[in-house]
Amino acid sequence: MAAILCENCSGQYHYTHVNQPLEISRMLLLIMLGKVFLDFFMLQVKQKNVKVSFMGNFCVSLALLDFTLLMSLFFIFYFEDFALWGVRFTKYHICLFTQIISLTYGILHYPVYLVAGLDYYMTIAQTSQFPKRGQRLLYVFAVVVIWMSGFFCILKVPAVYEELEIQNRFPPYQCPLYASVQSYSVSCAMVLLIGTALMTCRKEVLTTLLSVRVISFASQPVLMFSYVSNNNSTCFKWQLLTRLLICFLGTWAPFVLLQIIILFLGARIPAYMEMNVPWLYFINSFLIAIAYWCRCHDVELTEEMWSTDPFVSWKFCFMPFNNENTEPADKTGTVIVIC
Repeated sequence: MAAILCENCSGQYHYTHVNQPLEISRMLLLIMLGKVFLDFFMLQVKQKNVKVSFMGNFCVSLALLDFTLLMSLFFIFYFEDFALWGVRFTKYHICLFTQIISLTYGILHYPVYLVAGLDYYMTIAQTSQFPKRGQRLLYVFAVVVIWMSGFFCILKVPAVYEELEIQNRFPPYQCPLYASVQSYSVSCAMVLLIGTALMTCRKEVLTTLLSVRVISFASQPVLMFSYVSNNNSTCFKWQLLTRLLICFLGTWAPFVLLQIIILFLGARIPAYMEMNVPWLYFINSFLIAIAYWCRCHDVELTEEMWSTDPFVSWKFCFMPFNNENTEPADKTGTVIVIC
């Protein structure tokens, strides 16, 4: 089929045609099945006792939307040609629905990350694990508005409707796969920032890693790094940056390496595959680290403070370790980082 035209989306997408006679529908169905499984797997294995946040709500909505798309594609693939509510559906619509979803996902990276970043910047210092009801409703409202805005931005383009009228003029086995420039630019920015931070703190990171020891804490193995106390606010922020890098890379180093490989090879991943729950939680940890670093002096050292990230423990980035259940870490001036 032909590519969906977008007069106002120049520079936003790159696409290629996949020519596989009649196998394109099965391929899209299998890809969505794997993506849905990965989405719900990440939602299942994440920590449950975390603060309610915008990104958490958006991840759930994305998983539900992917599941809805998968069920729709399976229904169309199974019945092949049927009419529902006066509309005729064929295997052509498998590609068309995937295109619409792909275009929508592709334009939502910037607004989602911007809202999530502002959310963490304003709420990172909150000590209450359970926000007020109004805050929860605000998160749900923001998620709904972003999805509706995304679909409206795509579906209002007249070329989408023109595509429905000319579908029979093109072979049914051609389906353009779109890659979002927004996601590509976010990956470049993240790799650049992480690389710059590592180069800036390379001596501190190397010294900290060389001082690592495995100890027992609450019957669990954890990593202990040497900690140098300093009252200077500037030095404190650089020391904190070192620990934040270690905590972040201790969990997400494979994702960072994957991003570097993708950027180096110049690979373009279709937008409907690229926005997924694991990727969003990777971005989520990155945004939390930035919020912690920017508002480090506002962070209160309470247990409720550390239930922000479902995958990374940031607790010991801020406080020196002093606990009688730890062996042999009974010296002052040490810090524990759980990776």
